[in-house]
Amino acid sequence: MTGGYLKTGGLAGLSLAIGFSLSMSVMSSVQPTQTVTPRSAISCGGFDGLPEGFGKDLHAGMERIPTGVFTPGTHSGYPDEQPAGAVQVDAFWIDRTEVTNAQFAAFVSATGYVTEAERDGGAVVFRAPPQDKPLEYNGWWHYRKGADWRHPEGPDSDLEGRKNHPVVNVTLADAKAYADWLGRTLPTESQWEWAALGGGDPELLEREPRDADGQASANYWQGVFPFMNTEDDGFVSRAPVGCFPANGYGLYDMIGNVWEWTIDPYRGPRQEHGLGQPEALIAGAEQDLDPRVIKGGSFLCATDFCVRYRAAARHPQDADLGVTHLGFRTVLASTAN
Repeated sequence: MTGGYLKTGGLAGLSLAIGFSLSMSVMSSVQPTQTVTPRSAISCGGFDGLPEGFGKDLHAGMERIPTGVFTPGTHSGYPDEQPAGAVQVDAFWIDRTEVTNAQFAAFVSATGYVTEAERDGGAVVFRAPPQDKPLEYNGWWHYRKGADWRHPEGPDSDLEGRKNHPVVNVTLADAKAYADWLGRTLPTESQWEWAALGGGDPELLEREPRDADGQASANYWQGVFPFMNTEDDGFVSRAPVGCFPANGYGLYDMIGNVWEWTIDPYRGPRQEHGLGQPEALIAGAEQDLDPRVIKGGSFLCATDFCVRYRAAARHPQDADLGVTHLGFRTVLASTAN
């Protein structure tokens, strides 16, 4: 992972196919990834984590995404990102930012909801391995007792000063419960990717998320993963939502910061479905414990590992496991044309 954290028969068998290591020489290019003019960042430190009208306005904190036809995926990426045909996406609303700790706290306060990590007693957290010992693959992931959405890194951590950070350590069921509370749903992969493109083109694998001036345009890992993060983007871990410019649709942090849940089951390479509604693929046969597609990459994606800070990037994630670099945002159908 910084892709998903997949269970294969107990914690000892956890597999995190973060992606193959890529040559640093190939990744050295620094070019902008958007072909549309991004909007300015929101007040990174001043936002309290609750959108104006939250809990009263059905569309509070959301942007309307127009109807469109596009081809999900890219030929410049991992094998499971290869395109499988065009899809039509009806207009919908989507959260401008990842759901924040403040928003999730409001949900918990109103409903008394207890997350799966709280019930199970822990979640998976990132810990940089020591540099003086041999590196074991996936040795940076640890199941931490007491880690949950209120304690992102474990029982000794809390949300002080982090109300405007994305909520993490939430499972698919937790995210769906929050969405249900607001009368919303989680996005399909096609909805998410269409929104993430922001009216632009898919990013190329060899390009970092930087703007024309070479400044980081997303929260991702700069340096040698998993040992050294130079923090060129200003953050060593999760950032408050909206610290980087929005895309062409006014959406923040669609790449980097934290991975995001979609409702679609992961079934390997993209499935051929022709021109139509991709939602039909999951109707009726949905199994809540099937691995789901997660999108967008996270603060742990680097140029030499993962490289999934792209709209077309995707990864499987166990539905019932909370992870410290995975959050979500919600969508709502639009009745307007």
